[in-house]
Amino acid sequence: MKTTTRPWHPGELLKEDWIADYGLTQYALAKALHIPHSRLTDIIKGRRGITADTALRLARFYGNTAEFWLHLQTDYDLRMADAKKIAAEVQPCAA
Repeated sequence: MKTTTRPWHPGELLKEDWIADYGLTQYALAKALHIPHSRLTDIIKGRRGITADTALRLARFYGNTAEFWLHLQTDYDLRMADAKKIAAEVQPCAA
């Protein structure tokens, strides 16, 4: 039997691999990014995605790229999309 695991939301990775590893609190990171604490909380809880604005802020703070953060979000979104349902509904273009 094939088992599938739920993909990790980028907010979970942010919390576990970035906030915790840097010894930060969510409040401290939100303040450093100049974003509302509620926005960061929603991202961490998976209720909100990482936008371009947030990706730029995270990249500036952590010294990486906005593309890194946006790739995490895009990968999550693609994994969550129901590919089988879409394949059944949408027919390929006949050239």
